[in-house]
Amino acid sequence: MPQIAQLAETYSSQIFWLLVIFGFVFFVIGRGMVPKVMDTVGLRDKQIADDLAAAQAARDAADEQEEAWRKRENENRAAAHALVSEAKAKAAASSEKKLAKVQAAIDTQAAEAEARINSARTKAEGEIQSVAAEAAQDIVSRLAGIEVDKAAASVAVKKAMANG
Repeated sequence: MPQIAQLAETYSSQIFWLLVIFGFVFFVIGRGMVPKVMDTVGLRDKQIADDLAAAQAARDAADEQEEAWRKRENENRAAAHALVSEAKAKAAASSEKKLAKVQAAIDTQAAEAEARINSARTKAEGEIQSVAAEAAQDIVSRLAGIEVDKAAASVAVKKAMANG
């Protein structure tokens, strides 16, 4: 076999070219391209880390703003509740004052009406006694034929009304 015989002659040449090609590949790819790719990967990793940090910072800021908003909202709710309570208290006080005025007016009117009723009752009692005394004089005069004076008839009527 002639190929095996040539192997020794071409062996050193093949090793030389193998080393030249591997050296070329090592320097071009290993020293030229790989650092650029690694720099790009590093930049990309740094960009991702920066973006994640910015997102976390934004999330923290949003959480702080939300907490501040909730705090303000709770304070506003409490203030509104206080205003409503104050308005209710004022309305109740105003209603109480108006009711007190109306009640005082009603009490005054009731007292005046009661006084008028008592006056009318007293007047009616006086008139009833007067009419009863006249009726008693008339009845005694017709039945017994005796004339009774007005004072005696009034005394008798008062006595009868006090017992009755």
